Amino acid sequence: MRDIYLDFNASTPVAPEVSEIMRHALKTGHGNPSSSHWAGVPARQMVEDARTRVADLLGCSPREIVFTSGGSEANNHALKGAFFASGRERPHFITSSAEHPAIVAPLHFLERLGARVTWLPVDGTGLVDPGDLRRAITPDTVLVSIMHANNETGTIQPIAECAAIAREHGVRFHTDAAQSVGKIPTRVDVLGVDLLTMAGHKFHAPKGVGALFIRDGLQLEPFIHGAGHESGRRAGTESAMLTAALGVAASLASNLGLMEQVQALRDRFWAALEDAFGDSVVLNGHPECRLPNTLNVAFVGCVGAEILAAMPEVAASTGSACHSGRVELSPVLEAMGVTPQVGMGAVRFSLGRTTTADEIDHVVTRLRRVLS
Repeated sequence: MRDIYLDFNASTPVAPEVSEIMRHALKTGHGNPSSSHWAGVPARQMVEDARTRVADLLGCSPREIVFTSGGSEANNHALKGAFFASGRERPHFITSSAEHPAIVAPLHFLERLGARVTWLPVDGTGLVDPGDLRRAITPDTVLVSIMHANNETGTIQPIAECAAIAREHGVRFHTDAAQSVGKIPTRVDVLGVDLLTMAGHKFHAPKGVGALFIRDGLQLEPFIHGAGHESGRRAGTESAMLTAALGVAASLASNLGLMEQVQALRDRFWAALEDAFGDSVVLNGHPECRLPNTLNVAFVGCVGAEILAAMPEVAASTGSACHSGRVELSPVLEAMGVTPQVGMGAVRFSLGRTTTADEIDHVVTRLRRVLS
């Protein structure tokens, strides 16, 4: 048996170009980026070059990019920063009922501090209704946070329409784009968002680095207090190596041409599963408004974890990567109204730029044997 990786939504391998810049940074970027001497200047140049590359990907100014330790920190910064900067006794937040735990958990924490949170429902494909958002906004609403694309099903939300509604009411809008960067366009001017989260290891950078886009003029309380790093918005000495890696990965992510090939493989995969299993396999998520690499399917009457256990050479997920090992209905699928009989058999296959047709065919053959 050969190992086959179909869990690119959980994490991606570091690109060769990214590894190269990391090795270079280890040799020449050891100085403190805040120091003005000969060792610090090259490190600062690496950090600022990376900031420009990330800004180019998102279509914003470099000064609007704050480097973080990853997507979870960026989400926490957006939510908690808005809460503490609001000056309101009971600030109101709006989100969807199918968000990542890095949104759900901070909002539950803020509820304990007095925040009010409205959880918008999603339909059977995982989409929010912009009309529900319009009706949910109140004079106390300080932030709307709706993810760009779901990590489990790949469903892409109508962010531009939702952000426009928030803007009409003078409310700031945040989107968690950890899953969409490098797969679909994520330019902030097109999306109309004020805050956007990205996580490096989702688009071929290493783990431990990410970024938060903060639109000029938006005031957030810093998530980490200390010295005045990142223009006073995020204390902590920047890592020249990690930020340089994120910058190169961002430049690579701007080329979305390969995603057409990935989508063709994903569609071939789904067609083969339908042919093999008929009505016994169900697609979870929107059939069209979906990430080009994501295929979440449910094998009716089965348990997804048991299916993957019988195919140890295939790396895939039974839900979001943060819930691996749980044998219970995914909260995302539950929010979509998926029944336990169907949802318990869910498996998320997420393809990447290196996935081959031969690998897809092998997995289909193995699934036939396992489920025969």
